[in-house]
Amino acid sequence: MSKKVAIVQSNYIPWKGYFDLINLVDEFILFDDMQYTRRDWRNRNKIKTPQGLKWLTIPVDVKDKYYQKIKDTVASDLKWKYIHWKSIAHNYSRAKYFQDYKELFEDLYSGYDDRFLSQINYRFITAICKIMGINTTISRSMDYRLADGKTERLIELCKQAGGTEYISGPAAKDYIDEGLFKSEGIELKYMDYSGYPEYSQLFPPFEHGVSIIDLIFNEGPDAPKYMRSLNKKGN
Repeated sequence: MSKKVAIVQSNYIPWKGYFDLINLVDEFILFDDMQYTRRDWRNRNKIKTPQGLKWLTIPVDVKDKYYQKIKDTVASDLKWKYIHWKSIAHNYSRAKYFQDYKELFEDLYSGYDDRFLSQINYRFITAICKIMGINTTISRSMDYRLADGKTERLIELCKQAGGTEYISGPAAKDYIDEGLFKSEGIELKYMDYSGYPEYSQLFPPFEHGVSIIDLIFNEGPDAPKYMRSLNKKGN
């Protein structure tokens, strides 16, 4: 039987394209054995405000930890939870469906005291998948045996997961050895993030590259209609 796999580092409240990739595969492996990278999507994302785009950033302990892995990265304090939720509630209170999801997201921010970034991201990602009706299995690289080498490691994870097809983000074209996938009998495809339709969004002009919570608060139960993978997987 065929099985589609994607392997990506966990991100904080990711944009809709991230969840489109999750929805396209049978198993999505959070690659948090990778090195934590600063000023990246691991611990931050953007929302819309009347003043323009605003970064929500989880403060993490990085002092003298230049090579720490994502799974070992911890939040430096817990105040961020309340700061982020206050900012979200303030800027989305007038969104059409904010009240419908307010309690759920408020609990995600205030109901847990996770310190590890990987666990924080996992909690938000899995909760948002439920909202969007995405039933993909989400696992973690730390649950598997890792091989050496960038492409070799991806292939080994695919093989252990029983994957016959690997869907990669387009940026990985710069380093993936496509020949190795072919030699292992694993079909390699790249995600296409172009052509998303616009939806009802506060504070023009329209911006695609914001957290998916923007889509959820503005479109509510219709949010999946703006996911390109919806009809491809039948969710």
